[in-house]
Amino acid sequence: MHLFRKPARWATAAACGLLALAALPASPAGAAPVKGGSPAVPARYAQQRLDWQPCQSGALECASMTVPRDWYHPGTGADLTVAVSRHRSSDPAARRGVLMMAAGGPGASGLGRPAGLAAYSPKLAAAYDIVGFDQRGVGASTQVVCSDQDTVDALFTSGDLRDRSPEAVAATVDRARSFVRDCESRSGGLLPYITTDQAVHDMDLFRTLLGESRVSYYGPSYATFLGAYYATEFPRRVDRVVLDSNIGFTGSWQDFLTGQPMSFQRRFEQDFLPWLAANDATYHQGRTAEEAKASYERLRAALGAHPLDLEGTLVTPNHLDAAATSIIYSGDRFPDLAVLLGVLEHPDAAPPAARTALAEKLRHPLGAQFAADFFSVICQDTPWNHDGAYWVRRSEADSRAYPMAGARELTFASVCASWPRSQAPRVQVTGRGLPPVLMLNSKHDPATYYEGALRAHRGTAGSRLITVGGGDHGVYQSHNACVDAYVEGFLVDGRMPAGDASCEGRPLPDPAAAGR
Repeated sequence: MHLFRKPARWATAAACGLLALAALPASPAGAAPVKGGSPAVPARYAQQRLDWQPCQSGALECASMTVPRDWYHPGTGADLTVAVSRHRSSDPAARRGVLMMAAGGPGASGLGRPAGLAAYSPKLAAAYDIVGFDQRGVGASTQVVCSDQDTVDALFTSGDLRDRSPEAVAATVDRARSFVRDCESRSGGLLPYITTDQAVHDMDLFRTLLGESRVSYYGPSYATFLGAYYATEFPRRVDRVVLDSNIGFTGSWQDFLTGQPMSFQRRFEQDFLPWLAANDATYHQGRTAEEAKASYERLRAALGAHPLDLEGTLVTPNHLDAAATSIIYSGDRFPDLAVLLGVLEHPDAAPPAARTALAEKLRHPLGAQFAADFFSVICQDTPWNHDGAYWVRRSEADSRAYPMAGARELTFASVCASWPRSQAPRVQVTGRGLPPVLMLNSKHDPATYYEGALRAHRGTAGSRLITVGGGDHGVYQSHNACVDAYVEGFLVDGRMPAGDASCEGRPLPDPAAAGR
């Protein structure tokens, strides 16, 4: 039984689960003079050397670079460290430059990603030195600290987030405010500098230290945000850009948040439930999508009445929703969610190994370190409505209409509504002055929904959008030959489609075939 074939993306679910983008040009209040639209780079940063050594994994080289805490005031505050990695071109004679890549989230580690991309695409591995990094605040780079894991768990698992009673709503808001107070008191003053704008200046320093005048770029999910910002702020320093599973980066994080409950509900109801019903002979959850949905709701209600002690993890309705929204990112993992429902429904009948694996995956819907970086970025990159009453009303409507993810909207929004007002500069992403940008998005992506990608495409001059069937999040590197041909044809050979195009999505898994 493969309950979880791939490393579960519990963190990137709730998170990528809120991905958004925005931008507009201005410097923070009191910012240092800017040359060519960006701060000048002091020599002590620009002249450092990267000491490349084998990474712990052995497949990559790793190094560390020193960056200022605040690119607009580089002489103030302690410097930060950004961990970087490199996979050298496998064919120096065919090498055409550097391909920079980044991770999603915000909050996920990108340090090991070049190895995976090089293994997936020998063409890219030959044509480029593929480089990655852990964004400031993340992983092996200088981390930002907010709350401990118990506090973050309480934020997302306490009570039932669908409960709209005054007491439950007040408790949700209080937990969010307490989390923000923890962030302010524990972060050592670092919070204002964990933003996408500061990160893209780190990226440009990385380019400088690699000795490249321009870099190409591939980024999925939140990394589309990073790529769009980087290309906008440094338009003459990008070559070929691919943005995969796009945040609506011509809007704001708040705009995106209020659109996302719809897309998770759509993926669940229009893709997963019909698939589950079609495989009722295997999973016994109902012969129609309506029956399968009723089975899910019965299980959820049962967990609400009597939370399940599963190998030491007390499973609540919120755990179930968080797991479901995470797993439906990929159609390949629909069987994982179907098995999960069966284990929670009949835990005593499940093999001990399955119970233990599931308990471990459910225990922490969002990691504490991930949450610290995630909220630092989304709450500061673009403005938020700080009216708590607005969010109570809005989240009540979304919770009723789109309960899968709408129920957690108040938690996320209350954190950002309570966050100190940001002085981060805003950057208007328009695409003007850029080489063509290739964009990819599936139609039923639950996290970076198609409507937001379409708005970003229409607002980015010169971009081409490849629309992919199905609803997978992250459509490149998923063994879709049509998508691979567009991406590698562009990055390796410079073939940009003359106009927008489309690819079929990959078929959903057949449990009967897997068992043969």
